[in-house]
Amino acid sequence: MKSSFLSFKTKGQLETEICEAVIKFEKEYMGRGPLETKTYIIDDMVLVRLKNVLTQAEMKLANTVNRKDGRELIKRIRITLLEQGRPLLETAVEKIIGVKVKSLHTDISTVTGERIIIFSLEFPPTFVQSRNRT
Repeated sequence: MKSSFLSFKTKGQLETEICEAVIKFEKEYMGRGPLETKTYIIDDMVLVRLKNVLTQAEMKLANTVNRKDGRELIKRIRITLLEQGRPLLETAVEKIIGVKVKSLHTDISTVTGERIIIFSLEFPPTFVQSRNRT
């Protein structure tokens, strides 16, 4: 899906819009937003790093006596939820950058509460170079 319009946004503006879309998705679909989010556009990939995404209940489950079972359960639930909402998230990113998403990869740390989402794109997005002010 090549965009029918040229993006007149900078890389930073696109990254900010993707952060906002992912935060909105996390809040509305997953039930809780991250405390900090950062997006990086790298060639034909978009990497999103979300910090502190676990709920209080998930943190307690991850730190129970049988931590391995709790951590695996949290990961399975989070992956299942993301897979169900995946079309919404991919569409949001595609609208912002004007490039079709080929694949999405994710993992969550039950130790740090950090989640990484990587979008693989059909080709690198187009953006204008930011003007350095001196």
